[in-house]
Amino acid sequence: MKKLILLALVALTICSCGDEVEFNTPAFQGDRANQLWRAEAFSASINENGVLTITGTNNIETVNLRVPSVSEGTYVTGSVDAIEAEYIDGFGTRFSTNNRPDETVSIYPELGEIIIEEIDLISATFTGTFRFLAFDAEGLNSVGYTNGIFFKVPLVSGTIPADPLVCSDFEAASDVALMAYEATFDSDLEFIDSDAFEAACNAYVAALNDQRNFCADPDESIQDTIDDLTCQLSCEQATANRVEAETQYNAATIGNYLTLCAQYEFYLLEQIEFCGDEDGSIQAEIDGLNCNDSDGDGVPDVFENFNGDPDGNLEDDDTDLDGIPNYLDDDDDGDGILTADEAVDEDGNPIDTDGDMDVDYLDNDDDGDGLFSNFEMGDTDGDGVANYLDNDDDGDTILTIDENADPNADGNPVDAVDSDMDGTPDYLQA
Repeated sequence: MKKLILLALVALTICSCGDEVEFNTPAFQGDRANQLWRAEAFSASINENGVLTITGTNNIETVNLRVPSVSEGTYVTGSVDAIEAEYIDGFGTRFSTNNRPDETVSIYPELGEIIIEEIDLISATFTGTFRFLAFDAEGLNSVGYTNGIFFKVPLVSGTIPADPLVCSDFEAASDVALMAYEATFDSDLEFIDSDAFEAACNAYVAALNDQRNFCADPDESIQDTIDDLTCQLSCEQATANRVEAETQYNAATIGNYLTLCAQYEFYLLEQIEFCGDEDGSIQAEIDGLNCNDSDGDGVPDVFENFNGDPDGNLEDDDTDLDGIPNYLDDDDDGDGILTADEAVDEDGNPIDTDGDMDVDYLDNDDDGDGLFSNFEMGDTDGDGVANYLDNDDDGDTILTIDENADPNADGNPVDAVDSDMDGTPDYLQA
């Protein structure tokens, strides 16, 4: 129906071509109720926002034609507020194409046109045609103009911009905004960032509104696109985020557990936000998570249950038997090297320097040389490897364990052999 109205208006324009009038001097006129209405004074103005208004008045009645851009083209009235034809009668009653007709009159907006045919940059004048049907505030009474013409109307206020925005600029901006919006939920993404999604969606809506205001929207396709947009993550998208986070969480290691646990908790909370949690199962999953590292040693609490208690009891895990359970002990093996400072790989996972199946933070002899790590401070051979990680402390190619560093095998090198009796035991003398 809307398209039929627009086609009818176009047909009316074609049929009225025979009524065109040629002017030799500036003019502003049109047919109102089948009678010629002619302005005695007319002018054009451009405000600070670049809105062009062409005005004609006979000192009793006034017609204002308003378009959002100082550029040649066709502007459709009746579909967007930024494009307006306005008639003010002698009593000050205002009729506007932005006033919608009452439903008893019409259920569709009445479409008209303001056509800027020529902008003379030298003389700063505007020439074109117009036709419209404007309603009062109640939408019950109307005033219509056909065969409207403005010829060489002079600009009296404002300046013509050197590079005015045109419809194609706003169409291009909408295309860019659409690509940015679609990129936020691209299938290659691990997760859809709800904040980025919402911001990009709102930016796209704003761009579409700008396009609609400048280009008009006679078939309401732009408005339909706006109405179809929901700038909030869908439950389906939130659930997909949670599923991916859960998959990563289940594959977590010591080095990335805390990050992935917090990530999983975040997307569980988002799932509640966007999907709800009628049976409380999502909240129960959150309540069951332990994303803590109580002693701050880099080993999450859930990895400190060494005896594998099915109930997750952490109180009976005490590697160095110092009375402090590992999850609260910042030196789990009691070797004098803080757990947080023990060797890890590039992914932050503990390593086993001596290959004895005990990772360093649980091994009080990290290099397997028979000496407890807390007795091996410094770097005797200056090779950049601390003695407690170096199985040849003096760099003489004879392993420390083969230089009688601990004859009584108690882990303390106080009884280490010093063959030349010079005060430096063999294992520290090349």
